[in-house]
Amino acid sequence: MILSFISNPNSLILAVSPANSDLATSDALKLAREVDPDGRRTLLVVSKLDLMDAGTDALEVLLGRVIPVRLGIIGVVNRSQHDINTQKSLSDSVKDEQVFLQRHYPSLVSRAGSRYLAKTLSRLLMHHIRDCLPDLKTRVTVLTAQFQARLKSYGQPVEDHSATLLQIVTKFASDYCNTIEGTARYIQTTELCGGARMCYIFHETFGRTLQSIDPLGGLTELDILTAIRNATGPRPALFVPEVSFELLVKRQIKRLEEPSLRCVELVHEELQRIIQHCSSFSTQELLRFPKLHDSIVEVVTGLLRKRLPITNEMVHNLVAIELAYINTKHPDFTDAAQVSASVNSQQAEALDGGKRWKNEKVVDEKAPPAGFGSPSRSQAINLLDTAVPVSRKLSVREQRDCEVIQRLIKCYFLIVRKSIQDSVPKTVMHFLVNYVKEHLQSELVGQLYKQTLLQDLLIESQDTAQQRTEVAQMLEALKKASNIISEIRETHLW
Repeated sequence: MILSFISNPNSLILAVSPANSDLATSDALKLAREVDPDGRRTLLVVSKLDLMDAGTDALEVLLGRVIPVRLGIIGVVNRSQHDINTQKSLSDSVKDEQVFLQRHYPSLVSRAGSRYLAKTLSRLLMHHIRDCLPDLKTRVTVLTAQFQARLKSYGQPVEDHSATLLQIVTKFASDYCNTIEGTARYIQTTELCGGARMCYIFHETFGRTLQSIDPLGGLTELDILTAIRNATGPRPALFVPEVSFELLVKRQIKRLEEPSLRCVELVHEELQRIIQHCSSFSTQELLRFPKLHDSIVEVVTGLLRKRLPITNEMVHNLVAIELAYINTKHPDFTDAAQVSASVNSQQAEALDGGKRWKNEKVVDEKAPPAGFGSPSRSQAINLLDTAVPVSRKLSVREQRDCEVIQRLIKCYFLIVRKSIQDSVPKTVMHFLVNYVKEHLQSELVGQLYKQTLLQDLLIESQDTAQQRTEVAQMLEALKKASNIISEIRETHLW
């Protein structure tokens, strides 16, 4: 227990040791040396000078030649047990002490005795306080500011439940909207949050996902030829049928729906994260009322959950609108005739198409496929059992038709992708984000501002009231300490 006090570097150590014992083994000096080895803040008091053995004295000790301590060594003579029993007065004891010192220690009489000890202790204490005052003043000021902030965070006891509820709800709604707009008081520096994260989702995550989709992904040349043949029916086609183009391009456009719905989901998750952000950093007063906090989270979560399917439906409709009508007269869409002419010209430059087509025809007429020869009477051939080749070398015309369709699909797909990339963020902002911003406060007030709920919602947590009382008491003690320090600084301490 003694060590807990004297270990403080701001404390003064008063070590008392009797003169009739060995000072080298003094418990008081042993403890003092542990925490103050240089003796800078130790004052030694040697008592019972009158009980030393005959022919001995404590002069060497009192002169500091045996035990060095910076604050000095003072010898005293206390009342004996006999003096206490006979009720000897303190004034008589002090007179007898002076007589004893004058007789045995005449050179130290002015620097020994109980009166000198009292004056010395008062002087040391005053000077020590004066030296420590700047640090004490700083510590008290810092602690006062800290406890004032804590007391403010706990708030005042609720008197007007209606006004308190409206104030908390309004502040939460304001902080929620400010976090989306990027004007919140508490801004994250470690990660994107609120509106900044939504912007990243729209233009980085969603945008790059759409850009990574290959307009012709999942389409083989055989798929294109199959679509062309199915669109012509039993008649050979002289031109590329438009139905096959629409069929294939719709299949590709459909692939844009999944990343669009994923974009809605990511924004919805961020709106959920903003709830916790506002609860933890912006609206500290919510921590006082756990039930109100949980109710606000539940209401906002319910509002988001209600708007999510509506937004998903609108995004689904954006893709459905593009699938409903393939606008081949779009200003940015390349005309099919131009594409066909471009492909023909490229093929003409690459090879002599006319001669090669005639040679292939002559060879085909002279050597018909074995499968179409006259079957023998003993063998019956079922043409429906013939397997369709998975891959084969395309003719010049088939290559031309495939390339025309591929170019048209790519051109139209890029137009639709650009439109979806622009319209999905707008749809999400209108039907989800902006709607929540505009209706958040009215939804909270409508759900929570009810007389039957006010008392229950504004019940403080069990620890809040107790902590508020403790902090208020500590703050009052710090104010008194500050006043005392100010009074001491105005007093002359010498």
